[in-house]
Amino acid sequence: MLARLIVAVSLVVLIAGAAPGGVKAPATAPQTPSPTQASAPTAAPQGRPMTPEQIIAALKRPENSTGNVADAVEEATGARGWMAADMKPIMEGKIVGRAWTAKLRPVLKNDSRTYPNHLLQVLDEAPAGSVLVYVMEGGLEIAAIGNLMATTAQVRGLEGTVIDGAVRDVTELRRMGHRAFARRISPATSVGRMVSVSKQTPVMCADVMVNPDDYIVGDADGVVVVPHNAAEKVLALLALYNDRESKMVEIIKREKSMLKALEIYGRY
Repeated sequence: MLARLIVAVSLVVLIAGAAPGGVKAPATAPQTPSPTQASAPTAAPQGRPMTPEQIIAALKRPENSTGNVADAVEEATGARGWMAADMKPIMEGKIVGRAWTAKLRPVLKNDSRTYPNHLLQVLDEAPAGSVLVYVMEGGLEIAAIGNLMATTAQVRGLEGTVIDGAVRDVTELRRMGHRAFARRISPATSVGRMVSVSKQTPVMCADVMVNPDDYIVGDADGVVVVPHNAAEKVLALLALYNDRESKMVEIIKREKSMLKALEIYGRY
């Protein structure tokens, strides 16, 4: 009798520990993530604002030309973002960076007062990757930078310079690879002709308002200002433009007609 009871109990225990198919279920062990899983970054929460570095990287993409950026700024803000048509590069290359501004005005010959040199202060203070925006008020043919200032900008890692005025020592600037945009090329120095008015303040540069930290985009076609508070909206529009244009190109190649592409996408 005791032997039968022991057998019965053993059968009950065996059945309880078995899987539905009659195979014993393995013990459940805690899952340890693989090294890849453990090191994988978590996704950023939806709606998190882009960092300035992310915005700059996006604006630097080759497909985001100043033409498309200008269209996007105008659609996003209702205002013009492109600078005067005579704002042109002195050498090939695209620039994208945040604005650091300085403004100068003409000085009378008999004015003996001492003025701060905001032009050079901004040159020394702007962080690497910045774009210097110099406004020569009433001095369109006066050079704001030459080889010495450009050398300083290069060794400090600045992205480039945009000048509502002139640039000089062009051969040297091209040799060192400093990407400058200006409305004129002139040998005339600003020393003794212009004095500093302000730094890191809003400035009207080539007919467009530039605020410190706005994003400056320049290429072979000219320069566009992307207001920092509209940058993400501009990037969203650029993504739409680029998607449409890539599809329109295929239609144009196939149909040999831009009108047929516009019938579908109707951007212009």
